[in-house]
Amino acid sequence: MSRAWALFKAHPYISNVVGYTTLFASADLIQQSMLGGKQSGGLNTDKGTLTIHDSEGAKLNMEGTNISTGTKSVTTWADIDWSQTARVAFVGFCFHANFNYHWLKGLERMLPGGGAKRVSGKVVLDQLVAAPATISAFFIGLSVLENKEDPLENWREKFWTSYKTGVVYWSTMQALNFSLVPPVARTVFVGGITLVWTVFLCHFRQQKDDTQTKPPSH
Repeated sequence: MSRAWALFKAHPYISNVVGYTTLFASADLIQQSMLGGKQSGGLNTDKGTLTIHDSEGAKLNMEGTNISTGTKSVTTWADIDWSQTARVAFVGFCFHANFNYHWLKGLERMLPGGGAKRVSGKVVLDQLVAAPATISAFFIGLSVLENKEDPLENWREKFWTSYKTGVVYWSTMQALNFSLVPPVARTVFVGGITLVWTVFLCHFRQQKDDTQTKPPSH
């Protein structure tokens, strides 16, 4: 563990950026897996034959009570949209990882050390500058990579809700980050926090694509 920490400190930029990007991309994989594990149908019983339908639709019969179940869809590696994950990783690497690394270093130079006053100042600045920048880059960046006709559409519809939700989550997490985590490891720590946050953003963004249909333009 001590050798790994020494290597981390010897190469802080590479360690932080690679670690952050890995966690960022993992969030999309988690989100896709969560959305894929859906179960539908009901449960009906009566006397007679036990009937069970597996995920392939095959029927298994046993004498006794009749139990009719719906099918269950389980996401496998083959079901993952790897192009989507690649786009999330690309945005995470090109903007979020690098931005957070330099932003957190800059914050520490502006307000060095701990203490309630300095930590509070860092949190406020982070929410005023970094939060809108990273949320905007996520929505707009993915829309550009997907060749959307209007790259700002997702941003207009989702930004304000995402920002308000993030203020509560990130203010708490960044207060812990600035108080307890050494500066050299703060980007990776933010990457760990971002794992949860990006699952939310990916899911929130995907809901729009799955549930809303735009009328054709004239």
